[in-house]
Amino acid sequence: MTAPSGVRMRGRSYSERNQVIPVPRAQIKDEKTYQALRREGASKEKAARIANDSGGSASATGRKGGKAGTYEDRSKEDLYREAKKVGIEGRSKMSKPELIDALRHH
Repeated sequence: MTAPSGVRMRGRSYSERNQVIPVPRAQIKDEKTYQALRREGASKEKAARIANDSGGSASATGRKGGKAGTYEDRSKEDLYREAKKVGIEGRSKMSKPELIDALRHH
């Protein structure tokens, strides 16, 4: 059922009634922070991790890491498993340097 532009239906215009309203997700603790990080280009996983961290600021969350070592020190098989875990497409045809680049820019 479509209504011409400007026609009011049940107190609101057709376009007002059909706007997509973001619904908070149960797994995201701070929806505002999540949305801001996504707008800045952060991956869904990174934005969710930072938004769900109850320990303080986003910069403090970023400083928690660094214990895994470098990608260059890991085997291609390890990199492939990590790429599979985070959902990188085309990983089976990638070389080790390509896997490293894909993981860093995911």
